[in-house]
Amino acid sequence: MLTVLVAWGVLAGGGVAGGAPAAAAGTDLRRSGAAPLAPGVVYGEFRMTLPRGTVHGHLLTVDLADPRVTVDLLYPGAVGARSPVSQLAADRRAVGAVNGDFFNITETQHPGVQPTGASVGPAVASGQQLKGAVPEGQRFGPAMPPGATTEDVIGIGYDRRARLDRLALRGAVLTGQGALPLRGLNQYALPVGGIGAYTPQWGPASRVRATCGTDTDRAAPCSTETAEVTVRHGRVTALGEVPGAGGVAEGSVVLVGREEGARQLRGLRLGEPVNVSSYLVGRGHGRLRCAVGGFPIVRDGAPLAGLDTAAVAVRTSAGIGAGGRVLYLMALDGAPGQTGLTVRELAELMAQLGARDAMDLDGGGSSTLVTGDAYGATVRNHPSGGAERPVPNALGVFSAG
Repeated sequence: MLTVLVAWGVLAGGGVAGGAPAAAAGTDLRRSGAAPLAPGVVYGEFRMTLPRGTVHGHLLTVDLADPRVTVDLLYPGAVGARSPVSQLAADRRAVGAVNGDFFNITETQHPGVQPTGASVGPAVASGQQLKGAVPEGQRFGPAMPPGATTEDVIGIGYDRRARLDRLALRGAVLTGQGALPLRGLNQYALPVGGIGAYTPQWGPASRVRATCGTDTDRAAPCSTETAEVTVRHGRVTALGEVPGAGGVAEGSVVLVGREEGARQLRGLRLGEPVNVSSYLVGRGHGRLRCAVGGFPIVRDGAPLAGLDTAAVAVRTSAGIGAGGRVLYLMALDGAPGQTGLTVRELAELMAQLGARDAMDLDGGGSSTLVTGDAYGATVRNHPSGGAERPVPNALGVFSAG
């Protein structure tokens, strides 16, 4: 029943989230084609007229109160890897999906260093905590509003409610000489002076990138003081000076340190017992079953202050309504002849569509919305690059009906 109400709300121009939605001045928002994809999931399109041109968008409206519906993070089996959204959705037989977080897409500032493809923010899939957030100066993507951090996520809890949250990494490397602070988990960039842990979920990508740049400058040179330690079944089995590549074996964790973190790791010895612990801590009530990074653009039905009003681009967003029971997944169309939105305009749009809270996800050539069935996944929008861009993760929607 809620799905029907949501669909009618979208068609009628209202939202089920409550409160008066914001609307960009001088816009004409027209919705069309809203139809059920599966129990609890509606797909539709919209067009919005701006003085500079027409915006074409695609929207999935997801009823999280429907027990047949679930949402999860899709990723290609490794944190340091990428795949098209359509492939990620088809592999899991999702009924719909949009691309997720910004990611380490290029390394032109560090010749010879390979980009990892890993995402910026924290990631949780099927309850498994995959990675932590990189330092803010190491992120990719547009400028964040004041107060936002790379730890910001949108996620769905075990209570089946969506929420904006912030996931901070807590952890330690426990040695016979004491505890060393853990500053990273499967991240393409580590804080200066820190130690990071790389698990089998990282994949075969090189770990060299983790020691490049600084907390405030992504383009800064790679550190010349590094160390790598392999711990297998609780004991040190390998010591090295330079971060390596290749998959991490099951039962193992690879520790990478830079500056002070490197000096601390050099104090370990072969055969020494070491225990590594890590976990992501949120601010909201209860654990998140899935989460993806981005940055908040709408809270309590209003755009945040300080959002960019200049750069126009194709964009992707995820919004929340009805007290966390409705999820809006939206991607703009990048076909020639259509315009994009500024981040501020995106926030106004999401509020108008019914979102009380919303997150900006990766845009530009990454913006992709797909719908799926038993035969595969169909890309509904036109990616602005002319073809799908491989991405590190996506939000996937499932329906058991």
